[in-house]
Amino acid sequence: MARALRFIIVPKVAHPWFDEVYKGAQSQAEILRRELGAEIVVDYMPPSIAGVVEQNAILETAAMNRPSGIAVDPVDAVGHITAINRIRAQGIPVILFDSPSQDAAITSVGNNFAQQGTIAAERLAKLIGGVGKVAVMQGYPTAPNHKERYEAQMAVLGQYPGITIVEGGIDNDDIETAREQASAVLELHPDLRGYLCCDASGPIGIATAIKNAGRAGKVLVVSMDGIKPILDAIKEGVIESSSATIPRMQGSMSVLMLWQASLGVQMPQAIDTGIDVITQQNVDRYLADAV
Repeated sequence: MARALRFIIVPKVAHPWFDEVYKGAQSQAEILRRELGAEIVVDYMPPSIAGVVEQNAILETAAMNRPSGIAVDPVDAVGHITAINRIRAQGIPVILFDSPSQDAAITSVGNNFAQQGTIAAERLAKLIGGVGKVAVMQGYPTAPNHKERYEAQMAVLGQYPGITIVEGGIDNDDIETAREQASAVLELHPDLRGYLCCDASGPIGIATAIKNAGRAGKVLVVSMDGIKPILDAIKEGVIESSSATIPRMQGSMSVLMLWQASLGVQMPQAIDTGIDVITQQNVDRYLADAV
């Protein structure tokens, strides 16, 4: 029988989006179990809050029993997640998911995050006719994927002289923080035309704030990602659309790449899992899969 393998998924924080990543990882593990006749275990170790110290601690714990590989979504540039280099020095494979890699030796599983931000910003700019106030909520500002999305959105909006960019808050990948900050932005800017965000927490909080303020359909939201609360808000018309990652594919490909790495196979620098644009016209298809 093939040797037992244990892979660990370490997200930024406990969050419904990362639950979808874990589902994809489990599905891939089941395929490998069936095809290899091996015991494949996937452990999920989310920090309770998003932060470099917290994530480093989780990674150190994850490495203690020498797993076959670790997939991590870093909250900061890889150079600041010191545990990653210590783990790699022990010969334990490490890959990134939902994040670009600044290190050619570390494989990244995810999509083009700048492109994702550009898609959302261009869509919103066209929806409002290139005129009016637009708020942009940041996620966890040092997270490489959130940073790339934010910078891309700001670059697009800056090309429209008729658009005024207003501070949309920083949610630090927390849904309640996003709701609180969006509520304050909506109160401060009664003439706000649009809202963008950089993670999967932002749109959920923003949508709740807009509903509570009675401004659904008046403030157009083009969000990130496609977990069920976001899909429900698109169906309801509170969120206009979303430029979405495909989290289950990220989880699936992370486990597949970790298995390859555990065999000593030369690894690609990046695996692109694509971007979906979700609207009211196609949201039912995504809701059918959101189980």
